[in-house]
Amino acid sequence: MATTSSGAEPDRTIADREIVISRAIGAPRELVFEAFTQVRHLSRWWGPEGFTTTTRSFEFRVGGAWDFVMHGPDGTDYQEWITWREIVPPERIALLHGESRDDPNAFESFLAFEPTGDETRIVMRTVFPSKELRDEAVEKYHAIEGGEQTLSNLAAYVAELTRNDADGNDADRNEAGPKGAEG
Repeated sequence: MATTSSGAEPDRTIADREIVISRAIGAPRELVFEAFTQVRHLSRWWGPEGFTTTTRSFEFRVGGAWDFVMHGPDGTDYQEWITWREIVPPERIALLHGESRDDPNAFESFLAFEPTGDETRIVMRTVFPSKELRDEAVEKYHAIEGGEQTLSNLAAYVAELTRNDADGNDADRNEAGPKGAEG
């Protein structure tokens, strides 16, 4: 599946190993970036529908890591590990995501936060080590649907933050959030 973002030509050397998902979010990119990079926000929206997230440790800096567990709606726990590889606020993030620090099947994700008028388009490009691992993520773990649901959760969370700000209830943003997951 050759995919592109922002009108760019696909890179044929990785096209069969990647997934690209994007979504417009009705908020300034600084707020969308904040919601993606602060643990008090992440734990409230991260993951597909029905999932919650428990953070074990979080250090948002290049070389830092987010160690967390995603709890599936069926009770299954998924151990997760993200290492931040590049951070350019509020434009982009690059990360390595696996089940643990030394996961040989970890995949890379590149997130772009693009301002488009009053909205932000977030483009999430994920590149797997092999076509087989990409296909397994799509078929077994429903990675495309899960990614779309995750960005939908982000959009809903940011919309709630924006409503709270408009209502003058921004004193404690970390009380807002549709998912109510642990932090």
